[in-house]
Amino acid sequence: MRPLQGCRRQCIVLGIVTLCLAAGWALQTQGGVSLLVPQPNINATVAQNILLSVEYSCKGIVSIEWKHVSSWGTNKIVEWKPGSYTNISKSYKDRVNTYENGSIQLLNVGVRDAGYYVVTITEELGTNVYGTIVLSVYEIIYEDLHFVAVFFAFLTAVSAVLVCCMWFCNKSVHLFQNKRDKLKARTAEEIELQTIEC
Repeated sequence: MRPLQGCRRQCIVLGIVTLCLAAGWALQTQGGVSLLVPQPNINATVAQNILLSVEYSCKGIVSIEWKHVSSWGTNKIVEWKPGSYTNISKSYKDRVNTYENGSIQLLNVGVRDAGYYVVTITEELGTNVYGTIVLSVYEIIYEDLHFVAVFFAFLTAVSAVLVCCMWFCNKSVHLFQNKRDKLKARTAEEIELQTIEC
């Protein structure tokens, strides 16, 4: 009776190990698509080129789709199968580069490009995986500062010219007053001399 119990234990252990291996294999085949978004939040300035980086792994063939969701609505950017076809929407035709790992690069971003970017990786068996990247785009403040600096320089130059004009006018008035005073003094002397001679 004892040898039979030892055999049962070995069969039970072997059955459990087989069941665990089968469950692990089943989990791998069902969830065959995985997606990694290394940088879910990106800050950019206007006219910058931005890489929306993702990395997927899959045993089968996938299709990749990117959409832009913002307060202006949802726009499909691009859809492609690596090594096969690429469909880029008209509004992004000259502004998007696609990469084999599922990433895209947006060229010359503007304020309207801010929002949520949703990537969908679809395996040919129908399994979907989603990832989201939030892009914030800021205007360059230096242009405004440049305008203020140029305007301040212009005002400084104008005020320097006005100060010079005021100085010149003041000197001219003093010279005119001095000449007038000298002329009055001469005429007063001449009158005194004429009265003395008479």
